Amino acid sequence: MLLILFILALAVLFLLILKFKIEPFIALLITSFGLALAVRIPISEASAIIADGFGSTLAGVGILIGLGIVFGQFLAKAGAVEKIAEGILSLTGSKKSPAGLALTGTIVSIPVFFDAAFVILNKVIKSLSTKTGIARITFVTALAVGLIVSHSMVIPTPGPLVVAENIGVDLGIFLIAGIFVAVVATLVGGFGYGTFIGRRMKTEITEEAEEVVHDPEVQHSIKRISKKLSFGLIALPIVLILSNTLSQLFIPDNPLSSFFAFVGDKNVALLIAVLVSLVVLKPYIAGPYKAQFNQSMQDAGSILLITGAGGAFGAVINASGMGDYLIEMMTSWNIHILLLAFIFTQILRASLGSATVALVTTSSILGPQIAELAVSPVLLALAICSGAIGLSLPNDSGFWVVNRFGNLTVAQTLKAWSLGGFVAGLTGITLVYIMYFIGQLM
Repeated sequence: MLLILFILALAVLFLLILKFKIEPFIALLITSFGLALAVRIPISEASAIIADGFGSTLAGVGILIGLGIVFGQFLAKAGAVEKIAEGILSLTGSKKSPAGLALTGTIVSIPVFFDAAFVILNKVIKSLSTKTGIARITFVTALAVGLIVSHSMVIPTPGPLVVAENIGVDLGIFLIAGIFVAVVATLVGGFGYGTFIGRRMKTEITEEAEEVVHDPEVQHSIKRISKKLSFGLIALPIVLILSNTLSQLFIPDNPLSSFFAFVGDKNVALLIAVLVSLVVLKPYIAGPYKAQFNQSMQDAGSILLITGAGGAFGAVINASGMGDYLIEMMTSWNIHILLLAFIFTQILRASLGSATVALVTTSSILGPQIAELAVSPVLLALAICSGAIGLSLPNDSGFWVVNRFGNLTVAQTLKAWSLGGFVAGLTGITLVYIMYFIGQLM
């Protein structure tokens, strides 16, 4: 009965979002209350469980989501994102430019959300395709897969942050491991598969599609930002977070390690990056800062609500005992926990059309079980993140961003974007298992 109710809850959530066009935040809350009543949780307790799940999720990542969106917004408006793209492509050359664009997506998607980053970088695709003679769809696949891999796997993106918080992973170690897996998965799913599909599929450029490529929201900066400054700013919060992890490893119980523990805290590190950006990027941004902040706050509001509601849904599943039952059931099928985490997240990703909701829900269910699972928290977190990468379907807004701006048909989008991401996700879980078996041998 628990399994049936779980499947019905997912079906209801799917219908509310897709069929009835209800906002994910409201749909998640409706489903959470409905599921709580269906499993006979008292009404008074149901409300408290949902509120606690919502609050505990945002307690871990709420500040960081807000700061991350502000940081990404200012980088984009200052032209730093485009400079990062130019810098990487200058290193790879024309023949390997799809690999360069894929890696650009991996880096840019750390501070900038998928949809915005794809629109901003999309204009690079046409010029690269014209200059190199490489199929346009190869570049579309490379960029889109690079963006979604980092979006699903590398902190301080909200989804991976929630996973790290729920599983209890050291952020520095998770960052290093996540970047390694993300780069390899991007090269295989973005560059490798993108090159493969580009040789077998042709796309035509239409006037209508080309008109859409130009994003009217992107403002031209007053002054051109340098590549060094662009890379320096995006590296700043990453370096600060890593300083905490490295200091704890090499100089524990030292006054200096206490300092790095403070500046390397996820919230403090990104706050420092935001403050530095506010000062340094002022000459490069047209228009008043207030407008940029207002836009950032609007973007942050919806993401915070959806993230919190996803945590509430996961809390109800845990309170019902459904999480324990699913783990026991799949364990009886002899499915290893890492593969279970990957499959579970992948099912939610495909069903709900949101990598973030899939990450939040799966980690909310498996997080409380980590002590009993006898597996490395880092590997479990990476397995969950790998499951959120692929199988983007028409119920995902990112699907239509790639479809429209990439000038693809629906069938081409499925073959290039959906399957490209799936290949990247499989690469991710394969790497996780390689690390797992190496750990077993040591």
